[in-house]
Amino acid sequence: MVNLHALPPSALRGEGMTSQRARDRLVTKLVEEGIRDERVLEVIRQLPRHHFIDQALHSRAYENTALPIGHGQTISQPWIVARMTEALIEREVPGRVLEIGTGSGYQAAVLAGIVPTVYTVERIEELLRQARRRFRQLGIENLRSRHDDGKLGWESDAPFDAIILTAAGDRVPTKLLDQLRPGGVLVAPVGGPSQQLLVRLRKGDDGTVVREELGPVSFVPLLGGIG
Repeated sequence: MVNLHALPPSALRGEGMTSQRARDRLVTKLVEEGIRDERVLEVIRQLPRHHFIDQALHSRAYENTALPIGHGQTISQPWIVARMTEALIEREVPGRVLEIGTGSGYQAAVLAGIVPTVYTVERIEELLRQARRRFRQLGIENLRSRHDDGKLGWESDAPFDAIILTAAGDRVPTKLLDQLRPGGVLVAPVGGPSQQLLVRLRKGDDGTVVREELGPVSFVPLLGGIG
């Protein structure tokens, strides 16, 4: 499991708007907006978000806002990263988590600071290449990545204790639910461009799924295929 306190100094170094003080201010903002899980807050406090975006945007890295990362994709707002992580681990820390939509790699890195093993799938090869470089530079070793259609999941290593989607579709693909173990939890944005809800699905031992709505969100669409 990644030890965020042992990150290379070059990864943690920052000044002004990318300093530790900026991260501390972000965590204070997250607490004010309702994030309570200390494990999540501590990972976000330690993890250098500016490492996951272009240098031109470094001054905005610790704003509580989504930022562009190219290819029509974004790095999610820190609050939504924290909220989704919190929702995923609320009852217990899952042993193996599958993330659909690596993007910048930030959500996967946050998960890797808490969860023993993270699997992440990205359909856009260039984004995955950049994310893998960041994972290596940060010394994250408990994370596996794959260039593939996220709607297909990672069948060869299923079932997973938890699944998280970082893009929104009209529904959660059945193939992903099939890869969730009985007793597992899935967190995803669901809906179209004009209206999306963050939902948490819990899969019973008999395969039945209980849905819980966690509030409105806004995500890029969940697309199939690879690019």
